[in-house]
Amino acid sequence: MSYSVQDIRSIALVGQSNGGKTSLVEALLQRSGAIGSMGSLERGDTVCDFDPLEREYRHSLSSALAHCSHAGAEINLIDTPGYPDFIGQAIAALAAVETALVVVNAQSGIELMTRRMMALAAERGLCRILVVNKIDAERLDLPGLVAELRETFGKEVLPINLPADGGSRVVDCFFTPDGEADFSSVAEAHQALVDQVVEVDEELMARYLEQGEISPEELHEPFERALREGHLIPLCFVSARTGAGVDELLEILARLAPNPLEGNPPLFLKGQGPDAQPFRSTPDPEAHVLAHVFKVVMDPFVGKLGIFRVHQGTLQRDMQLFVGDGRKPFKLGHLLRLQGKRHEEVPRLIPGDFGALTKVEDVEFDTVLHDSHDEDQIRLKPLDFPEPMLGLAIEARRRGDEQRIAEVLTRLQAEDPCVKLDYRAATQETVLRGMGELHLRYLLDRLAGNYKLEVDTRPPRVPYQETITRRAEGHCRHKKQTGGAGQFGEVFLRVEPLPRGAGFEFVDEIKGGVIPSQFIPSVEKGVRAAMENGPLAGFPVVDVRVTVYDGKHHPVDSKDIAFQAAGRKAMLDALRNAGCMILEPIVAIEISAPEAKIGDITTDLIARRGQVLGTETLSLGLAAIRGQVPLAELEGYAGRLKSLTSGQGSYSILLDHYDRVPQDVQQRLAADFKGVQDED
Repeated sequence: MSYSVQDIRSIALVGQSNGGKTSLVEALLQRSGAIGSMGSLERGDTVCDFDPLEREYRHSLSSALAHCSHAGAEINLIDTPGYPDFIGQAIAALAAVETALVVVNAQSGIELMTRRMMALAAERGLCRILVVNKIDAERLDLPGLVAELRETFGKEVLPINLPADGGSRVVDCFFTPDGEADFSSVAEAHQALVDQVVEVDEELMARYLEQGEISPEELHEPFERALREGHLIPLCFVSARTGAGVDELLEILARLAPNPLEGNPPLFLKGQGPDAQPFRSTPDPEAHVLAHVFKVVMDPFVGKLGIFRVHQGTLQRDMQLFVGDGRKPFKLGHLLRLQGKRHEEVPRLIPGDFGALTKVEDVEFDTVLHDSHDEDQIRLKPLDFPEPMLGLAIEARRRGDEQRIAEVLTRLQAEDPCVKLDYRAATQETVLRGMGELHLRYLLDRLAGNYKLEVDTRPPRVPYQETITRRAEGHCRHKKQTGGAGQFGEVFLRVEPLPRGAGFEFVDEIKGGVIPSQFIPSVEKGVRAAMENGPLAGFPVVDVRVTVYDGKHHPVDSKDIAFQAAGRKAMLDALRNAGCMILEPIVAIEISAPEAKIGDITTDLIARRGQVLGTETLSLGLAAIRGQVPLAELEGYAGRLKSLTSGQGSYSILLDHYDRVPQDVQQRLAADFKGVQDED
């Protein structure tokens, strides 16, 4: 490990499935000498798709790490899944890199994940490079694709190389701009790059206008700045299958991609809540250690594996580290570097390196590792993960498996920030939620394959919510005498509606100590308990401000449990008078389907109480349809879309907002809840 921080390049390959990200990683590893020969998805022997389920599905289902060396640069790579169902893995990888390599399929063009990952990378301040893969395919319109990329992502998108000889090779447009391309002009592409880069440096621009030419070496620093500021998005062409453009891409990564000293600094915060202040880490090997865990793997054989990026300091074997704000350190017994599934023991890791540690139970996704209490309360600015909306109610098929299934589901949730477990006491229902049907199927396959657990599933209840429509007051005097010390607590409170999505506010307006300050948290705990099951249909209550303004206590009989009970009953009293209504989740849906089927799909969406917000023509006769639809109306939609499009349609959903359900739906849900209560 003779490289320095300046030599490191950290790259996440992101983009739509079928873009060839895994094959491109394989080609980069092979051409750099990291592996002897390329594996293939068909044979299931690639470095990054090593999970048996990935071999079965022939798609990446989880992010994977690899590394290689080229021209003195140490290149760290993260291969991410391209299916929208697994977007959580791709988003998490963005927290660990300076550069996002957004891979585009030359045949399919701009797709859903291309747009999403370009936007997410820009939000994190990452340098972005677009890579058009599969340039050896037939019936391509590469000039049209370049125009489409520039129209969609801006004039900052400029080719840094171009295909030549029918896509069998590429010609450089930056370092040595010489030769003929299949389309466009190499000289004009070079000119456009230089013009774009010098715009970020006034002194250089003045010299350029005077001299008329600037060498690539002089452009290095402004090139880096243009990347950091999003003023330039280089566009490369490759074929991972034939190797065309792979050597050129390695050169671009080694010579132009930013190292940890050049990229935009990671977004750390120090402190809690709204008082947290920005904290700037320094990629200095001599500083205190600061590392961020961006991936957790629960291996049935190895145990918990925490995968991290070093942002500051040097990690070495046997050193003492803290996890987050924990007070007790742990000893770093083994320091690992990952090459796919292979674990390589290393003596040290420096800023920019990826590493892994095993069997440290306190390590969780998004935690920070550090070696000094000076770095307590430091965390990375939270990543914005989409809310998982599709769910399955899970039951053990074999009696006695319930506890083990609960443990395994908790492990799966720890691995993926877009997996969620809900338990509803009212229905005694455990619901596993994910981003889509493929995501849920993968999780169930892991239960069966990795852990030998069999479960029965059924559609869960839709995650409705309740809220209030008007201000109301509630009161409860809780008094209980059982022979010894009794229980006493009295609470007066007021509820009022908040804007949609505002959540919950608790306000203490007690004066004169009529409720002692030590019992105010007890009142809040009781209020929150009452909000778990609304009075109308038993759904959680949201978007409410609760103000406790009066009460009474007893010097002997008042205690925590008494004020919890008084707070809960006073809240229930207020909710009954506050005009409760039911809210339903409305999801944004994006459908990809043959253009000829747009009419049928639109009609079907409208019949499901949905609305179409726009359509867009894609490549290969496909179209994208964007709209909104109540989640409750999407039960069985995958089968319906398959029927409408002869199996050629796909869709993804994201939670958009909650809105009031129609009156007839509210009446039905309330009646169902009353029926359950009557049975109880």
